[in-house]
Amino acid sequence: MTLRRLAVMLVVTFVLAAAAAWFIFDRWLAAPLRVTDEPVQVEIPRGQPLSVTARDLAARGILDHPRWLIAYARFTGADARVRAGEYQIEPGTTPAGLLGLFESGKVVQHAVTVVEGWTFPELRAAFAREPHVRQTLAGQGDDAVMRALDEPGQHPEGLFFPDTYVFGKGTTDLEILRQARARMRRELESAWAARAEDLPLKSPYEALILASIVEKETALASERPRIAGVFTARLRRDMRLQTDPTVIYGLGERYDGNLRRTDLERDGPYNTYTRTGLPPTPIALPGAAALRAAVQPDERGELFFVASGLPDGSHVFSRTLAEHQSAVKEYLVRYRQRNTER
Repeated sequence: MTLRRLAVMLVVTFVLAAAAAWFIFDRWLAAPLRVTDEPVQVEIPRGQPLSVTARDLAARGILDHPRWLIAYARFTGADARVRAGEYQIEPGTTPAGLLGLFESGKVVQHAVTVVEGWTFPELRAAFAREPHVRQTLAGQGDDAVMRALDEPGQHPEGLFFPDTYVFGKGTTDLEILRQARARMRRELESAWAARAEDLPLKSPYEALILASIVEKETALASERPRIAGVFTARLRRDMRLQTDPTVIYGLGERYDGNLRRTDLERDGPYNTYTRTGLPPTPIALPGAAALRAAVQPDERGELFFVASGLPDGSHVFSRTLAEHQSAVKEYLVRYRQRNTER
């Protein structure tokens, strides 16, 4: 056999072997991973090489031939495009699809809900309980939090919009706070731009304060504009707002669930029974409906309201003190009847 024929045979053999190898590899690349019944999750920490992830999946029995995946990712440059995060691998996913998933950044989404009417401490407590949020503000006071948000000296109450925020595992508490702060800024700007004429409010921040009071006074969406109308009418007349939620907020941890006459008589910046005008800051996180009500109040000449005592949580509105006193008596009758039946 001549050297030329030998060389040709070697080349042919190499080509055939390469073709066979590529055929096997191509079939492997398109074959489903060992994910049969339920999706499985894998987390890629920041800075972790794909090789570590591939070996982890192999150890869990999900991926055959981790070195093949690593070699293919390096050949295509996919290893440099892998994004950190928590991923869900669905049944039927192939090695090629797995790389595409890791490149896409389509991480598993978690959610935390900020409830309308919460205070800022309640918001922080909810974030601290969320296991998928990376805690960076634990142990820091509100002043430090506001400095981290580039708003040093700003009181945090009422500045964060209540909503459900979706995030990937490892998102920091500060990042979600930034989202909630930006959302409140947009919602407040939008409400203020649509405000009624001749409101007794000097700024968007005063509208935010009033909205927080409206939020705490009623859970009925239909009543919010009307309650805002009562407070607006009182502000116009320089009357004290006389609203219990502001006093409760001012009491802070001293509030034990019972609001006493001595609490209403003790002066303080949040006591709207002893001071005219709005309190110095919001007292809760108002939602969009409360914001709209504060700047578009339903004014009917009413100056008073009291709980009706009915199961729907509604209120009775009055124009005069005499009407209001009568409504209070009716509420007390219902209150005593309800307690007697228990």
